Amino acid sequence: MEGLKFIAGLDDAGRGPVIGPMVVAGIKLREDRVEALREIGVRDSKELSARSRERLAEDLRRRVDGYYIVKMLPEVIDRYVDMSIRPGGLNFLEAKAMAKVISKLRPDIAYVDASDVDCGRFCDWIRINLGQLKVELIGEHHADKKYPIVSGASILAKVVRDREVLKLKRIYGDFGSGYVTDPRTIGFLKNYYLEHGSFPPIVRRSWKTLKRIMNGSERS
Repeated sequence: MEGLKFIAGLDDAGRGPVIGPMVVAGIKLREDRVEALREIGVRDSKELSARSRERLAEDLRRRVDGYYIVKMLPEVIDRYVDMSIRPGGLNFLEAKAMAKVISKLRPDIAYVDASDVDCGRFCDWIRINLGQLKVELIGEHHADKKYPIVSGASILAKVVRDREVLKLKRIYGDFGSGYVTDPRTIGFLKNYYLEHGSFPPIVRRSWKTLKRIMNGSERS
């Protein structure tokens, strides 16, 4: 319909784990169709079961006017976390990934779940990486709870991340959730290090947990 704008929502999955990729997903819908996402049960991915997320992710792929996903492997994450030049770090990497998603979707307005403590700064980092593309950016904390378009992106990101983790488990065995608070994850990392004298390539080496394991100070 003429005059209606296209709205995009963006969110991440897998910022915190020591194992596996971080994923940024974005979806795009015409503005008059966004509220219909609530009717099919779209909400923050953390409030949904894995089965519900899988079902909704497939439904979203069929319904939206566009979607795009960026996966960042541990070695890329480590490179940005270890950067001495600023802006750098995990937040800047995520802003760069979101800019790539926005560039692919080319919406009129993009709602993003801002990871940085300063939402304005986070949006500025996205703009830096957008180049000449003009998009209205709205960055807020907990946007995945406030806006269904961002909730949809959070579902897609979480499903993609979970599928990537499942692939890794088929190769390395059950390492738990991949979070440093998970005893199974810590046990896996300790045992792997003791056996091989190093960590597998699926691990984020910039995480302090690994240094503690090497020093023998990390508890399972």
